[in-house]
Amino acid sequence: MDSAPVYDAELLDKVTNLAKRRGFIFQSAEIYGGFRSTYDYGPLGVNMLRNVKQAWWRSMVQLRSDIVGLDAAILGPSAIWAASGHLETFTDPLVDCKKCKERWREDKIDGVCPNCGSTEFTEPRAFNLMFKTQAGPVEGEGATAYLRPETAQGMFTNFANVLSTTRKKPPFGIAQIGKSFRNEITPQNFVFRTREFEQMEMEYFVPPAEAQEWYRYWVEARFRWYVDLGIPEDQLRLHEHAPEDLSHYSKGTTDVEFAFPWGWDELEGVANRGDYDLAQHANASGVALYYFDQASGERYRPYVIEPAAGATRAMMAFLMSAYHEDTIEGETRTVLRLDWRLAPYQIAVLPLSKKPELEGVSGEVLDMLRPHFMCDYDVTQSIGRRYRRQDEVGTPYCITVDFDTLNDRAVTVRDRDTTAQVRVPLDELLAHVQQRTGPRSA
Repeated sequence: MDSAPVYDAELLDKVTNLAKRRGFIFQSAEIYGGFRSTYDYGPLGVNMLRNVKQAWWRSMVQLRSDIVGLDAAILGPSAIWAASGHLETFTDPLVDCKKCKERWREDKIDGVCPNCGSTEFTEPRAFNLMFKTQAGPVEGEGATAYLRPETAQGMFTNFANVLSTTRKKPPFGIAQIGKSFRNEITPQNFVFRTREFEQMEMEYFVPPAEAQEWYRYWVEARFRWYVDLGIPEDQLRLHEHAPEDLSHYSKGTTDVEFAFPWGWDELEGVANRGDYDLAQHANASGVALYYFDQASGERYRPYVIEPAAGATRAMMAFLMSAYHEDTIEGETRTVLRLDWRLAPYQIAVLPLSKKPELEGVSGEVLDMLRPHFMCDYDVTQSIGRRYRRQDEVGTPYCITVDFDTLNDRAVTVRDRDTTAQVRVPLDELLAHVQQRTGPRSA
């Protein structure tokens, strides 16, 4: 098996601390002592998470003519989850430590209680991971409903609707970004495994004979998406599941894995689901879910290729990959070398002082750049400290407005990664920055 790259053993703690200190991620309900395995995304975190999702949407929907979007409901009736197999098979093996009474997933503890070290456990029992609730005004009298544990099923149940309203024909896809909920027994590793998370999933409907070809295509395409957004290839790998490890619906699954501090772990799964989902929902609902090719007269049920990624998990990987410590003029700095498309702020405007005349010109610069970039504005402390703050949150470019600006109508643009500075006239500033943040494939 491939070994993970050598990582700073303290990287998880470093990123977790930075996330809290700089406003990326907060513990949910912290003033009440926190609520386990739930997190709130702060002013910088919400920007970055939105950028991760936008990069995925641009790649999967905006730049393609064969994929359309959907935003399906979070609540769903029992019938959906019975048909999909979740009511029967969406379980983890739960055991209790006989000594300290803590509960664990049997497949995650290697026979030893992480809390007390005991090896004495109860017999494993199946624990369904779905959150169950009641839909209706009177408790106990409404219909049983579930919070979705994945976004996929809404795309299958809307297959016929999308087919008729868009007039797409296989191969075509339906993409969705949204919240999912899993009552995990052992949430762990910050936002890597939580009970509430966001997914970025796409169901790609193909003629059965083309399924394997498209499966390989999407495995490679999804791997390249992470590389294009800045994760080095040696921090990623593809892990193809052995036949005995496949899910009940899968004819083939490959994970894109990232070298987290605790080892290789899944970022995204790409699966050939066959026609399992459409067949299950067709049988359960009585609605025929086929595609009819008028040109050939062929009627068939498409196979589905599913790339399924976690938006919050991807954000965590991008943060860890981007985290660096280096030395500038004898001083250690922390820098997030984020791709500009993911950075919470692409530009920070920094007037050299709080004098009104500099703040006035700085306002002109902000008005020029804000329609095109997410910008920060910082006028507190020395310019050196402000540079360090922006480096630490991953801002690619700092623009300093100084007293010379009042005469030469130019500003200083500083590059985050090289710390190089260049003087740029105000009337060339937008073009200068746009040239350095031009569009890429994702």
